[in-house]
Amino acid sequence: MHELRLAGAADAAALALLHALSFPPAERWGGDAIRLLLEMPGTFGLQAEELGFILCRVAADEAEVLTLAVRPEARRLGLGAALLDSALELAAAAGAARLFLEVSDRNEPAQRLYRSAGFTAVGRRRRYYGDGSDALILSRSCQA
Repeated sequence: MHELRLAGAADAAALALLHALSFPPAERWGGDAIRLLLEMPGTFGLQAEELGFILCRVAADEAEVLTLAVRPEARRLGLGAALLDSALELAAAAGAARLFLEVSDRNEPAQRLYRSAGFTAVGRRRRYYGDGSDALILSRSCQA
């Protein structure tokens, strides 16, 4: 079982380090960007100390995963699924009916995680990422 806690602006530097371990250099988010997101109304973060985190934003009846990062050595141990499940619960509690996210069409491990969590493709953004890959737009209900 993974112990998760809400992340706040004070956690931004630590979350940025986790993000840097989880993404290629061109896709890494700095501490200032993460802090600013966490300070925005409707945005929340969950973290598992030094292992991973998720940032989401809720607006009206929709929620969006802004980023999900898990240290490479902690992957495939259920942490990503636990973060997603908890984010779905918090989004639903905040009034969201659906949760959306974007994932690179080249990121098969992340796509498997999202499919196993019940997400389905609802769109595509061509050449969205810096490496030229498309973003698949995925969605699922926030209700179980």
